[in-house]
Amino acid sequence: MTEFTELVDLASERLGGAAVAANDEFFAPKENLVKTGKPIFREDEYTERGKWMDGWETRRRREPGHDWCVVRLGLPGVVRGVCVDTAFFKGNFPESCSLEAAEGPEGPWEEILPKSLLRGDAENLFPVADDRRFTHVKLHIYPDGGVARLRVYGTVAPEAEKLAREKEIDLAGLENGGLVVAASDMFFGARHNLILPGPPRGMHDGWETRRRRGPGNDWAIVRLGLPGRVRRVEVDTTWFKGNAPAACSVEVLKKGDPLAPGGQWLEILPESPLSPDAVHVFESEVRPSPAAAHARFHVYPDGGVARLRLFGAVEKSPL
Repeated sequence: MTEFTELVDLASERLGGAAVAANDEFFAPKENLVKTGKPIFREDEYTERGKWMDGWETRRRREPGHDWCVVRLGLPGVVRGVCVDTAFFKGNFPESCSLEAAEGPEGPWEEILPKSLLRGDAENLFPVADDRRFTHVKLHIYPDGGVARLRVYGTVAPEAEKLAREKEIDLAGLENGGLVVAASDMFFGARHNLILPGPPRGMHDGWETRRRRGPGNDWAIVRLGLPGRVRRVEVDTTWFKGNAPAACSVEVLKKGDPLAPGGQWLEILPESPLSPDAVHVFESEVRPSPAAAHARFHVYPDGGVARLRLFGAVEKSPL
């Protein structure tokens, strides 16, 4: 993956992200910044303070200074890029912005995006080159105005030592550092949904491919949060009733590039039938697994899966 927008939005309310403080939110509340859905516009809707806007909007500044908002990330991680979305803010967007980040709400704050110009009614994308782990970000806007959404794209950075002490974890779980690095298709549902924490909220909250009209089958590759041995597989097709796959299988890769042809994948779950709208637990069916860094999940021939869980023990020694 070369585009940071293909990574996870660490600030999303879906993952527990929250706007926790702002110096001003006169026209529209800070909580809108981390909404999961795209911004919307309601032509004729007004509040007692002015035009209703689906974003965070401050009053017109009449004194020196600028406005800011602090966001607690839903999951701690390494930031690779941000999107400052000014959708529908056309005559009232900030002139520029900057971003600071910290590990902890009290700081110290480190600048990860210098002051940068913004365009109105646009998704303003900025790459970030910083390998440190952060839990909070602070958006500065100059001097005032409205921002619809703040997306903070990156990779989850869990406490590896703590996870290694557990007898069993979901090695694929997003909260444990898992990442879906590739998928054959995701026409109806994003691949990252497969490993989201918590139960699915609807059919929109899973991974779903288009209807396959040719030979073959669909698949997704997960980089495990920590290398480990998979002992139990859970495949959740909840909400997928007329569009669940007929079967699935799982392979693992000890090391090497999971996208390179000819990789030495080992099947640990042979092709197994799936039912619509159900949670499937495979344990006795799972073959002994070597310590692996990646897993490849196959569905036959296509369809939708809400969640994939790969439970196992973290490998103590490096691969």
